[in-house]
Amino acid sequence: MKLNFKRVNLVIGVLFVGLVLFLAIAGFIYTPYDPVDGDLMAKFGAPSWDHLLGTDEFGRDVLSRIMAGAGVSVAVSLGTVLFATLAGTFIGVLTGYLGGWTDRIVMIFLESLMAFPGLLLALGIMAIIGPSKLGVVLALGLAYTPSVARIARATVFSLRQRDFVIASQAMGNSGLWTVARHILPNCVAPLIIFSTSLFGSALLSESALSFLGLGVPPPAPSWGGMLSDARNSMEQAIWLSVFPGAMISFALLGINMLGDAVRDLLDPRMKGAM
Repeated sequence: MKLNFKRVNLVIGVLFVGLVLFLAIAGFIYTPYDPVDGDLMAKFGAPSWDHLLGTDEFGRDVLSRIMAGAGVSVAVSLGTVLFATLAGTFIGVLTGYLGGWTDRIVMIFLESLMAFPGLLLALGIMAIIGPSKLGVVLALGLAYTPSVARIARATVFSLRQRDFVIASQAMGNSGLWTVARHILPNCVAPLIIFSTSLFGSALLSESALSFLGLGVPPPAPSWGGMLSDARNSMEQAIWLSVFPGAMISFALLGINMLGDAVRDLLDPRMKGAM
């Protein structure tokens, strides 16, 4: 029996992403212990029935902090994707449809931003505005907007000379109507595919910023911040780095596999490939 890798990607991706979303939603509603306040008498406690994933150097429950950190990571990553997708789509569709000097000037600016790695650009922005959840969303959103704009622009270029667009223009429809009715709907599939992979990049970048102390400010829990705090106690309490690191790995693996499945479903070039 031939193994259907498309279905495997979808199932595993949904399971892993579902786990992260479940922890994020549950973390907003209930955590076994307070994720911020701890008990110094219980610091560096190994995993047990009282604390399933152990406690950290301040006696804070690791499971509770992972659950609360999942909510932070999902919220920041989702906000980043929404910001970058909306801003990038607007810029890409506008420049792709208008063309000419508008396209050249805007793309020169966007390509100058893309000359810097996304995380490096976000680090520069965070150094200016300071660490905060909103700051992380803004910094990462601005860093990823040029990539989304290029995808949208390329899609519009491929559609601009299609018969249905030319027919709409010949009928006297306005540019806004033509874009909204005929071009934007055809941009949805490639943008969804790209945004799915962008979610994983945003989650990893948020963890990296928090690890460097430029992300979500402590004592608010975040997976990257938990890894940073665990550096000095890895030999004494290895679970402090294993569990948040495992959650980041599971989340990224699930998002990537789910992204592959979404691409297989929405990209017509992938149909019948397997």
